[in-house]
Amino acid sequence: MTSHTIFAARHRRALFNSVALSCLAWSTDGWAQSGGSAQTLDPVVVQHTATPAAHSARRSPAARSVRSHQQRSAAASANKPVASSTGPAFAAPTLNLTGASTAGSRLGLTRLQTPGSVEVISAETISERGQQNIIEAVTQNATGFTASPAPGNGGVSFNTRGFTGLGSVMTLYDGTQLYIGAGTVTFPFDTWSTERIEVLRGPASVMYGAGAVGGAINVVSKLPLWVPRNQAEISLDTNMTRRIAVDSGGPVSKDVAYRITASGNMSDGWVDRDDTSNVALHAVVQVRQNEDVTWTLSTDYGDRKPSRYFGTPLINGRLDEALRFKNYNVSDSHIRYQDSWNQVKTEWQVADGISIQNSLYYLNSKRHWKDVESYAYNPATGLINRSSYIEIFHDQQQVGNRMDAKFRGHVFGMANEFLAGFDVNSIDFTHTNNSPYGGSSSVNPFNFVPGVFNSPNATVPGYGSVTNQYALFAENRLSVTEQLSLIAGIRQDEPTIARTDYVTPANSFEKSFSSTTWRAGAVYTPVKDLAFYGQYSTAVDPVGGLISLSSANRNFDLATGKQIEIGVKQSFWGGRGEWTLAGYEIVKNNLLARDPNIPSLTVQVGQQSSRGVEASVGFLLDHGWRIDANTALLRAKYDDFVQAVGGGTVNYAGNVPVNVPQTVSNIWATWAFAPNWSANAGVQIVGKTYADNANTVTRPAYNIVNAGVQWKPDLNTTVSFRIYNLFDEVYTTSGGTTQWMLGMPRTAQLAVNVKF
Repeated sequence: MTSHTIFAARHRRALFNSVALSCLAWSTDGWAQSGGSAQTLDPVVVQHTATPAAHSARRSPAARSVRSHQQRSAAASANKPVASSTGPAFAAPTLNLTGASTAGSRLGLTRLQTPGSVEVISAETISERGQQNIIEAVTQNATGFTASPAPGNGGVSFNTRGFTGLGSVMTLYDGTQLYIGAGTVTFPFDTWSTERIEVLRGPASVMYGAGAVGGAINVVSKLPLWVPRNQAEISLDTNMTRRIAVDSGGPVSKDVAYRITASGNMSDGWVDRDDTSNVALHAVVQVRQNEDVTWTLSTDYGDRKPSRYFGTPLINGRLDEALRFKNYNVSDSHIRYQDSWNQVKTEWQVADGISIQNSLYYLNSKRHWKDVESYAYNPATGLINRSSYIEIFHDQQQVGNRMDAKFRGHVFGMANEFLAGFDVNSIDFTHTNNSPYGGSSSVNPFNFVPGVFNSPNATVPGYGSVTNQYALFAENRLSVTEQLSLIAGIRQDEPTIARTDYVTPANSFEKSFSSTTWRAGAVYTPVKDLAFYGQYSTAVDPVGGLISLSSANRNFDLATGKQIEIGVKQSFWGGRGEWTLAGYEIVKNNLLARDPNIPSLTVQVGQQSSRGVEASVGFLLDHGWRIDANTALLRAKYDDFVQAVGGGTVNYAGNVPVNVPQTVSNIWATWAFAPNWSANAGVQIVGKTYADNANTVTRPAYNIVNAGVQWKPDLNTTVSFRIYNLFDEVYTTSGGTTQWMLGMPRTAQLAVNVKF
């Protein structure tokens, strides 16, 4: 038996033992003792996440039963959104500093109590601004975030604090990391099933593991409703995007509730020959076994046929707007992503001050690309040379379990909260391809025949990998005084990757990594709702992705990062206003670079850094006005980054990394100008970016304005008219030296939402 087989067997036993341990949460009190808890409407301006005060309020079973009965009666009689026992109501959906977030801490701290930059984008904000996908919701609302979506990375790739891509800015679903298969993540994508999006700026490895030196985005799905409610929405836009979405939830009994959401889109696209479609389903059932034990079972499914537009070729290094709507892919190109996600969550209040949470999950992703992806203008012929005839299949399964136990008590008379847990998972990944992706053709840039896919290389299994990982983590918050708290966390990750090369068996290998990340911070609150904080944190990023680690990169260590951050946050005017200000510096080491003396030799000595200032402000004003604004200013650069160029080496020290804008701002204004009428407008301001390490090719800065008006003819109906990219800005979201991905042109949309 090989060492890999022994390790895998031990890993599976550890995984199954952890699942068995989670089942101990099934209390012997039985189903009959369940008294239920507060029934609330799906909140519109209500924060769901539990605050520390809510948990500490738990007392005797009798008291809990009385409290639950009173809350159910109040919710039923009011027939409108109410604040649950686990969170406060806010003056506006964008003003939520006093609400809890899980992105920056597992202790249930509020944003004011967290020594870091955390934001919460609520479902109401997303709906009000007409943001139907995750990319729009994050980049148009969160401070300092931009995106570089492309068909090759699954359309879900973000940039923040000077770091770019899936390997440095992590995407999570319900707090679980989605491991990157060959540079690709394809789920989640639609916002209809999203309760909120939590954003953490800065290193997040101490929370989630490798791959988050820049930040993390946690998409939190909708939970069951304990008061019946249904809604449906249809919309149509000028790109002939037809959308229909439904959302239904309510109680099945006093101890069982459900939620089902579904959305579907079909579109002709805004470039030639680019029809797209997708379906997203989310179903969840919550079972309250008794006062102390809750089970939540959910399943998600996504099926996408996304855009097959890979960018617009540059003509003599410049963008020709005459090519704006051209699609240079072949006529029989094909892309499809299929993702399914199943999880079982257990929450057990063991006793006053002791709780256990467990998440068991299984993810299955299947992806297929068949297209021509590279376009370059040839000035000698006046034609577009097409290359990279690529066909790739991904088959990825991820199974895992995460458990943590939380303890609230006192240490030397000081209030203390402590959490410890483990995370164990196993990922099988198979990469089938037609490497080395041969094939070429030349087409007229204005009048061309698309042609068909024709590669001389057969599509065969390339490699497979099995990644087994376990991690231990802990977090602690000590309240030294009522004004001063100290927060610290630590995480140990131990992944092992076994790669089997089906083409060149000699390149098969097994590699283990070990990393320790930690964070320490302090929060000082001199007066209520005003917090000063500081923190130091570390992080690790994989070199090229863990589960698709190549033979060439197997001997390199994980890249390491460290950050220092200070800031201040305040909620004022009784929650009608808030502001934040943060300054930081991040340094990332162990980048891959070329040996200056031996250009053919890759070494791990590079360094990249960024420092910046971020600010946000929100006001709920009189006469129906609300203003929300944020801005990020940074200086990102390579400190030491040697690359091979023309047979020699060039050190790009001092240059700005690719895809990093150094100024990013969002401004939104909402005005309820008449009874049952409101309007909003927002501008996204993104500075220039560079398309190459030498900083010789610049992608221009851009300003995107979105605007809309909403009318409520009755209590349950909302009619929305929106215009995206109001001034029809021609802008680029990503791209290199020969082709750029362009953003959507001016698009008008009409939507009708009905609740019943």
